[in-house]
Amino acid sequence: MTATEIRPTAGEAAEKAEQKRLAQAAEAKVSRPSKAGSTPGAGSKPATRIIVTAILTVVALYFLVPVYYIVVAATKTTADLFSTNGFLFANMNLWQNLTMVFTYDDGIFVRWFLNSVLYAGVGALIATYFAAAGGYALAKYKFKGSNLVFGTILGGVLVPGTATALPLFLLFSTMGIANTYWSVLIPSLVSPFGLFLCRIYAQASVEDAVIESGRIDGASELRIFHTLALRSMTPALVTVFLFQLVGIWNNYFLPLIMLADDKLYPITLGLNNWRSQVDRLPEFYQLTTGGVLVSIIPLIAAMIVLQKFWRGGLTDGAVKG
Repeated sequence: MTATEIRPTAGEAAEKAEQKRLAQAAEAKVSRPSKAGSTPGAGSKPATRIIVTAILTVVALYFLVPVYYIVVAATKTTADLFSTNGFLFANMNLWQNLTMVFTYDDGIFVRWFLNSVLYAGVGALIATYFAAAGGYALAKYKFKGSNLVFGTILGGVLVPGTATALPLFLLFSTMGIANTYWSVLIPSLVSPFGLFLCRIYAQASVEDAVIESGRIDGASELRIFHTLALRSMTPALVTVFLFQLVGIWNNYFLPLIMLADDKLYPITLGLNNWRSQVDRLPEFYQLTTGGVLVSIIPLIAAMIVLQKFWRGGLTDGAVKG
């Protein structure tokens, strides 16, 4: 091989190296973000965050402003309530208002409060257990018509409670349990949404291998459910309990239809009874605002205590499996 034959080969190698260098430089230039922010999407993320933050702020204010207002109103006398700014504190009268709330009419508010604890606490607890049992059964036991059963129960989510209140009243009147604790408690024991959530969560979190292992060890189906399944479904159960607790505590229409005895009233119905008398007796403004403040404290406490379980229960079942 002569020198003249070697030169073209070396030249081609140099040319290829130069082309490769230029290509790498061009690629680096394209991938480098523009200082002026002209790269597509470069300026959209901060704008999106600002919009989302603004929307969340408006939503938070929508819910928090009434709570703040009732806190301020509960500290005022009836005269201050109408003569001062509703969002500014005046003469502190909170203790006197709360004393009136708990002592008026031989402490009827205390009875309403305990009734709400009974309706909401017991109802939410039993409804959560039923939802867990039904959801677990539909998720892990295969039987003919299971999808039809699940679809029928799920359809209950679409039926508003107001649509079933009057038929239930007629049924309970026939059975002789209208105007009793049972007339409010029994409808609270059913939660179609809770069953739906428990079924989805049981499918994702309760492993079939764990169930089979329990059966091999000789455990009964009930023991497997109570010792293995419920433990795995804890976040979902807390979520269902919280939703049911808030729903029953705030329920107004069902007790209005079912109850005539004011000693059976929950807080919602009792406070409305007080509110209806403010035109005749202005001091009921103090009773109503003080009672409303007391009524929201258990819900706030429940949200704070169960918040971490609530958020986990809503998301864990969606990412597992």
